[in-house]
Amino acid sequence: MMRGVAGRVIVVTGARGGIGAAIADAFGADGDNVVGLDLIDGFDVTDPDLCATTAAAILAEHGGVDVLCNNAGIAAVGDVVASTPEEWERVFAVNVFGVANMSRAFLPALRTSNVGGAIVNTCSVVASVGLVERAVYSASKGAVLALTKAMAVDEVAHGSGVRVNCVSPGTVWSPWVERLTAATPDPEATVDALRRRQPLGRMVSCEEVAQAVRYLAAPTTFTTGADFLLDGGITGVRIVQ
Repeated sequence: MMRGVAGRVIVVTGARGGIGAAIADAFGADGDNVVGLDLIDGFDVTDPDLCATTAAAILAEHGGVDVLCNNAGIAAVGDVVASTPEEWERVFAVNVFGVANMSRAFLPALRTSNVGGAIVNTCSVVASVGLVERAVYSASKGAVLALTKAMAVDEVAHGSGVRVNCVSPGTVWSPWVERLTAATPDPEATVDALRRRQPLGRMVSCEEVAQAVRYLAAPTTFTTGADFLLDGGITGVRIVQ
């Protein structure tokens, strides 16, 4: 089945909330065919067999796939002493092994995309800077960043034309952050502190992250192995007073 840029087949994990829903909406607005996968609907990226059978079903229905957005992820709060072995296993199973499971399942089809296959992984600024009480989460996103670069160079070496990039937001005003801040003794002060952590003075929206993913997935975007920072200046700006 031949497809132009509009009408591509886009697979998005973690598609039912926050960033994932915004990503699905952004591609849908372009006229692409979005296949959203989410744990709410019984899809678990930590199950490699389920990833493989789901990929086969999507390919049978749509005739191919053009973009894979590995967005599903979970967070953890705490330092390395407070974090448990179970937390390490749970977070890495979703954030790292989930990316590997999905990429393994879809890369053969992405390599045959007639518009140029692309993978966009949702990473985080914590892959590049240390933030308090994010030991497990930071380690998992550091692995996502390294895996992104490794997959990118492998696809170049294979000559497949598949580009692999990641987007690294700063603090995103998302349903998860809303719940997290609402549970604090002073939610308003907590939200204000999160805003001020970004040099630009606000949090990034889910829609802004989605537009960055959309850009990285576009066949006209000449980049691979890139970490697209959407962090309000956290990694690159220092305000000296």
